[in-house]
Order: sequence, then structure tokens, then C-alpha cells
Amino acid sequence: MLPDKTIYDFAIIGLGPAGATAARLLDPKFRVAAIDKKSRAGREGFQKPCGGLLAPDAQKALSKFGLTLPKEILVDPQIFAVKTTDTKQKLLQYYQRFYINMDRHQFDLWLISLIPDSVDLFDGADCTGILKRGDFYEIAFFQNQQERVIRAKNIVGADGSNSVVRKTLLPRRKIGQYVSIVQWFCEQRATPFYSCIFDRDITDSYCWGVSKDGCFILGGAFPKKDCRKRFDALKKKLSAEGFRLEEPIRTQACLVSMPKRLRDFCVGEDTAFLIGEAAGFISPSSLEGISYALNSACALAEVLNFGCRNPLLRYRMKSVPIKIRLMLKLFKSPFMYQPFLRMLVMKLGIKRLRMIP
Repeated sequence: MLPDKTIYDFAIIGLGPAGATAARLLDPKFRVAAIDKKSRAGREGFQKPCGGLLAPDAQKALSKFGLTLPKEILVDPQIFAVKTTDTKQKLLQYYQRFYINMDRHQFDLWLISLIPDSVDLFDGADCTGILKRGDFYEIAFFQNQQERVIRAKNIVGADGSNSVVRKTLLPRRKIGQYVSIVQWFCEQRATPFYSCIFDRDITDSYCWGVSKDGCFILGGAFPKKDCRKRFDALKKKLSAEGFRLEEPIRTQACLVSMPKRLRDFCVGEDTAFLIGEAAGFISPSSLEGISYALNSACALAEVLNFGCRNPLLRYRMKSVPIKIRLMLKLFKSPFMYQPFLRMLVMKLGIKRLRMIP
């Protein structure tokens, strides 16, 4: 395939919160192309498997832009307590959480709708290859069952854990990955709730259940090996407790990054930049990534708009606060994922809610 004649200043791969924010904030003086799997027409194409809870850090990041959520993104119910269960040690506690329950796919589409018309959007498109040829990148992708190729001077990888940009241009900078599996069911319980489930036999990460607009979503992050068997084992345990999980409405799955060391965070190389989860910016304790996606995209856009000589070095420096926050999350992780420490925290009742019958 011959590439299109247009040479873009930047090609953004992926339009989740990171990519959509970068596309929105880049100066209109740049010629920008954005390629994304999702289709802007309804629910066609890729949808992020996600519990759809907007954490306080993500709310704070949105507030810095002066953005307010449209009501179409919000779903019922809004829940302010998380039911935390350690099934192995038979422990149960409730903790207060200030999450916003939302439709994650509509949230992503809303962020895309904020991108100015000066950006060329290629939605419903699957990036299949990236080649550095001289001073340009050639990006191949399928759209409407046709292969296309565009060229760009710089490339921004905002394509999540399974980043084509990171795998192709920085193959040595690998990061640990889990598989996130999510299934939707008709809500069976009269009282909706949000639950966080720990079970060392199933995963050394965690699982979750959340009520959302008449549905119950069950999901979790599992080691790659036997991930589906592990998810089925979770369903079997919950079925024994009275949950009806035989007929899912839909099933979704994707890779999720699991940073465990400073080297896992990678912001790019040469004229290739990484933001959001593609850079490893996701909480190793809660797997919350929206706040880091928004903040890293903002940091990169500020650097590129400023026009310094070495934008990668400048972006690396501006991302230091993000890395520091994530390293602090690494120190927090053992208290969630190590069985003895988690048991200690739950039995001592640290920060627990005293529920009123």
C-alpha cells in the first residue's frame, strides 16, 4: 500500500482518555491524525472492559480542564460503599469510596466528541503495523475493510496495555500483563452494590462486581495462564452464594498492564511518545488508569505545544510526579494483595465503615 500524500505532524494511536485528551489539547497549528478501534456510531467496534467507576483522582484531573460530565454518561445507582470480601479467609468489611458510576463506553465517546475538527479522525480502525522510514513513521490500519497507510513525523502511543506502538518501536521495554475479563448479567438482587473480591486461589490481583443500570457486572484481573478457567472458578464460588451467573448478556476481555518496578514506566524513544497505560501509567493497587491517562496526555501536550528542542527529555521530566505517585501505589499494594497484611488490615478495621442494620 502506498501511503497517503498527507504528512502529519503527529499520529495518535488509540483514543481512550489518554489519546482523546492529547488530540484535544495539541495546538491546532499541528496536523494531527488519530486512529481508534472504537466507532463513534453507537456501540460498534471495540469497547473497553471496565467496571466504569470514575475515581476521585480522575475526577480531579477532569476538573483541572473545567470539564463537567453530561448526564448521559451517568448510570444508576451511585454507590458510596465498597463491600470488600476475602473469600479465602472469610473476612468482610465495608469501606467508603467516592466513585462515580458511569457508562465507560459513553465516557470515551464523550471525550472523543471534544476533539476539534482540525484533527483527522479514523475511527473503527485497527492499527496493523508501524514502520519507521527515514524521518517518518508509516502507520498501516484497516478501516471499513480497506487497508490504509498514513505518514507522520511523530507518533503517540495511547493504545493501552497491548500497545502496538510500544511493542513495535520499543520491544525491549516489556511490562507485566494480566487479562481483564468482564461479563454482564441481568440484575438479580434487590439491593444494588459494589463489591471488591480477593481470593488467592483465583488471582493474586482482585475481582469486582458492580450494579449498573439494571445489570450486574462481574470482572477481574487474572494471570494470563488459565485466565478463563480462573474466571469460571470465580463464577462457581459466587453461584454457591446465591448469584445467578448462567446466562451472560455479553463478555469482554482485554490485557491490562501491571507495573511492578520503576523500569516498567516508559515514556517513549526518539520521536515516539507513550501516554496512559501504554506508558505503564496505571495503578498497580487498584488498576485505576483514567487519572494517569489524563495527566500524562496533558503533560505531553504542554511539552509539544511549547516546542522545545528535546521534547522527549522534557516529557520525561514532566512525568516524574506521575511516576512518584505510582511508586507510592506500589508500596501500598502489599497491604491489598499479601494475604497476611490484608487480613491484618481487615481484622483491625482500619478505615472501615460501621454499617447500620
